[in-house]
Amino acid sequence: MKKLSVRQVAPFAILTLVAGAAIFIPSLPNFDGTGKYDSADIAWILVATALVFLMTPGLAFFYGGMVHRKNVISTMIKSVVAAGVVTILWVVVAFSMAFGESVNGIIGDPTTFLFFQGVNSGAPWSLAPTIPLSLFALFQLMFAIITPGLVVGAVAERIRFTSYILFICLFTLLIYAPIAHWMWHPDGFLFKMGALDFAGGVVVHITAGMAALAGALVLKRRKVHVENKDIPPANIPYVLIGTGLLWFGWFGFNAGSALGANALAVSAFATTNTAGAAGGLSWMFLDVLRNKKPSVIGFCIGAVVGLAAVTPGAGFVSIQQSIFIGFIAAIISNLAVYWKTKTTLDDTLDVFPCHGLGGIAGMLLSGFFATKSINPAGADGWFYGNSDFFFIQLQAVIITVTYSFIVSYGIFKLINFIQPIRVSSEEEDEGLDSTQHNEKYSQGTLIVTDSGSVYETDAERVKQII
Repeated sequence: MKKLSVRQVAPFAILTLVAGAAIFIPSLPNFDGTGKYDSADIAWILVATALVFLMTPGLAFFYGGMVHRKNVISTMIKSVVAAGVVTILWVVVAFSMAFGESVNGIIGDPTTFLFFQGVNSGAPWSLAPTIPLSLFALFQLMFAIITPGLVVGAVAERIRFTSYILFICLFTLLIYAPIAHWMWHPDGFLFKMGALDFAGGVVVHITAGMAALAGALVLKRRKVHVENKDIPPANIPYVLIGTGLLWFGWFGFNAGSALGANALAVSAFATTNTAGAAGGLSWMFLDVLRNKKPSVIGFCIGAVVGLAAVTPGAGFVSIQQSIFIGFIAAIISNLAVYWKTKTTLDDTLDVFPCHGLGGIAGMLLSGFFATKSINPAGADGWFYGNSDFFFIQLQAVIITVTYSFIVSYGIFKLINFIQPIRVSSEEEDEGLDSTQHNEKYSQGTLIVTDSGSVYETDAERVKQII
């Protein structure tokens, strides 16, 4: 039997220790579900939590459909595996780091809810008094799951699977949890500064976008990128399916962030749909202005950009102004993608131009268009005479962009020091589905013979038969 290396043993050993330790955590009774809790709010946030989870397989389809066919499975699993890795981290320590007792507004005390102790029976979160703390923790978990999954698109087709697992862990603990604390904890320093991020423009999209940029720089260019080869998407219907699931799930992402079944949730639901629609049309029509055909992928990408851009202000801006947010954000990202093609940056699926710049644009536009008439707990933006709020949003963007990029760059460099972060040239040529997972994806073609027999073959096999 081949001797196992430390890198092979470590993941299972760590999970074994966590599972063993969990046995000895004392069990406490659940909340009683009466009195201060609102059944309608609980029902809606349960649904919203499930909707946000649905975005993770949606993202897998969205990314998987755009890469080369030999890397479809490896790309999709990198998004989905985050559901496993981040869930365990969240229960053990990450929820405490994000929402535990604040340590100087920088990070939560890791021992506050260690192994979810007290989450089932604890007092509700101060900003969500009508739902149990455990439901709030699960809703926030879904945001933490999808965020590192977004980064997959930038490093696809060349990163080792084990290296990406390590990235998920370090990103969640060193970037996601601290910034969630800064932005969403009442004692977080950005929260106290007055910055507003309704559903994750900073916490999700900017952090993922900057990590994507850092990852693309550290991993350097794919061979096909260096050789300027045009690789067609593996499966455009996958992209459409993924877009539909993301759009559907985004209603839980944004409207659920109202943390109740209330008028604010309805408003956030409407702004989400409107900005997504405007973004998709804006991207597609801009392509037509540049003498391109109306593109299926273009509409899908534009819709996702519009959805990302409205996320920070979904509960602070009006439905009418969300049209402009989706419209302008898609133009910014479209032009950034075009600019990127003129450089040597190899962000495989344009995560930084779409999510990074989309999140930045959304934060700044919310600083411009936010109004207390939509959400009295928010602020009036520059458009309504309060320029100070715009500059608070700008400060939050600068701080989080800088921190996310520097720490992400350091994480990728550290992983590369521990083990090679990039697959070998031979593995890249063969494809990561085979070399990383011993699995292959095939777009089958049905052939019906004269006798009526039906065979499913891949493209190379079809050529042989013909």
